[in-house]
Amino acid sequence: MPLNYSKWDQLEVSDDSDIEGHPNVDHKSLVRWRQRDIHEKREQRKAKINQLQANIDCDNVLLPRVKAIANKLADSSIDPISYFNSQVEKLEKEPSKDCPPGNDPSKSEQTYDGMLLILLRGVTDVVKKRLQTANIAESEKDARLGKELAAEMAMHVKQLTKSIDDKKRELDEEQKEQKKKITSDDIHEGFTNKYVPPAPEPQPVPHSKLKGTQKKTETTYEVLNPKASSSAPTSAPNPTPGNDDDEDAELPQLTPALEGFAKIPVGDYEKSWSYIQAHRDVYVPGASDALLVAAFTSQSEGKKKYARQCVHQSLLLQYCEKLGRDGPRMFFKKMMMGDKRAIDIFQNDFENTYNHLSERVLASKAEAATAGQEQIQLVAEDPSSKISFNVPDGPPPENLTLEGPGTEDLDVEEVRKALQMRWDVFNSFTKDLQDALKTNELDEVNKVLGKMDISTAENVVQSLNIAGILSFSDDAIRDQTGIEAEGVD
Repeated sequence: MPLNYSKWDQLEVSDDSDIEGHPNVDHKSLVRWRQRDIHEKREQRKAKINQLQANIDCDNVLLPRVKAIANKLADSSIDPISYFNSQVEKLEKEPSKDCPPGNDPSKSEQTYDGMLLILLRGVTDVVKKRLQTANIAESEKDARLGKELAAEMAMHVKQLTKSIDDKKRELDEEQKEQKKKITSDDIHEGFTNKYVPPAPEPQPVPHSKLKGTQKKTETTYEVLNPKASSSAPTSAPNPTPGNDDDEDAELPQLTPALEGFAKIPVGDYEKSWSYIQAHRDVYVPGASDALLVAAFTSQSEGKKKYARQCVHQSLLLQYCEKLGRDGPRMFFKKMMMGDKRAIDIFQNDFENTYNHLSERVLASKAEAATAGQEQIQLVAEDPSSKISFNVPDGPPPENLTLEGPGTEDLDVEEVRKALQMRWDVFNSFTKDLQDALKTNELDEVNKVLGKMDISTAENVVQSLNIAGILSFSDDAIRDQTGIEAEGVD
């Protein structure tokens, strides 16, 4: 069986003796120049192939958009001038930063939208110059302008299509030329295992255990009536909020990678996307919860800017998780391309979430401030009796008359003074206390008393008693100090 050596035909091998030159020129120099020439041509061909491929990829993105505009301009059912102007205005006001690989997105002329805008502006200039040289009636200018725009865009579609075909042919020729010779780039090692195992999946966010402690609130009573029987203090368990089952609570911790992620400014989607790509341990289970816990803590400490950043970054991760397996890439692509609808939805959600967190922080502080605070509460000693309030309707009338049995021995002036004193005492109370007394509901009055400090509430109760506004069936009345009146026998 004859051996086939044709596979070596493309191997470029030469002996130094094959290189002939002028006898006065150093032979080693000729060899080096020849080698340099071969390598330079190879590199030039590689660069040209890469450039042609990049141009074809870019044109393939632009061609459908140019075709779509040309087809719309050719549609007789729309106003071509208004449509064309709207496209130009959209590209000027809301340009996308999407660009070919290797281009600078901060430079508009290197983005796809910037290239399309340059094309549309060029079409406008060409059409306007064409109409200026033609003698067209003023009434026919708009119709002619629409036709010229459609014709010019159709011409660009043909040119761009032809340009892509020409570049593809040139690319094929260059690639064929490149494959004619076997170079060091075509040498591959055989029978070697270059398998690299994938990096292990990052661990979820660690949690710290918060030991559940059970606090007891002492409820004491201050007796107004010394003759009334005293009540023994009672105690009720006050478990830690969120720990109703008295079990150990766990909160997600902020890892160093998440701390760096939280420091990214609000709205910098490009930096956030780059950070996630570089730090796999950011996009893990529990990361968004850890950021919300950090936001709550920072808001409580007055670090509002950092709290907003934590909420923003937490929502970024939540949105990525909701979009499925390829969620991060899909989400950040929309945000970086300037999708207005997606950005508006996310921004509204972000503001609402931060405002809700701020309200919860304020409520938490208020609860902490009132926890264990002593209060004055009116409670009847006998559960069967009822406390009511004699609220005056106004000052005593000028012509006060006393009628009915038992009024014969009463002094009219003394009664007038008592009624006037009751009215003055009632007017000295705050508006919310007056409104509560008018309802004649004990719970409403206790709510207002609970908001007062101890000394103020004691003076109010004493004034109610002296003025006769506080009414009860017997003298067995006490005020209860404590947040709740539960558990009192």
